[in-house]
Amino acid sequence: MNPPQPGTGPRLSAETIHASTVAIDGRAVLITGPSGSGKSDLTLRLLDRGFTLVSDDQTIVRRDGDRLVATAPPAIAGKLEVRGIGIVEVERLGDVPVALLVELTSDIQRLPDDSRERPILGVGLPLISIDAMTASAPSKVSLALGRMGLRFQ
Repeated sequence: MNPPQPGTGPRLSAETIHASTVAIDGRAVLITGPSGSGKSDLTLRLLDRGFTLVSDDQTIVRRDGDRLVATAPPAIAGKLEVRGIGIVEVERLGDVPVALLVELTSDIQRLPDDSRERPILGVGLPLISIDAMTASAPSKVSLALGRMGLRFQ
């Protein structure tokens, strides 16, 4: 039996991405952005709004059929970095279906295209861009999840 040729084997089914992840009502939100862009701060504010931590700063995303599932790497599970305080232990969830991707940036379009998406492991996720430093950032994440986020049963 010949080994598979490069590029012909099964698609990558999991990867670790630079993202913080929170969940509510059985749906996860991946929060991406460069270091210092406010991922952990926005995560903390979303926890105050009833979301639960999945992972802070690094998230393992794996493909499960036609959806993505998020969990924390074991070494950081249940840990959240809070600048000025340190690493704190918080309640966490694992293996939550991903419904929305939030990209942190300061370059925000006034009326973006609602159909924007970004593929991860071959699965297209609805995508929004927000500025994490604005007071309305947690509200925007909640609104987008309700309006654009993928539904799971």
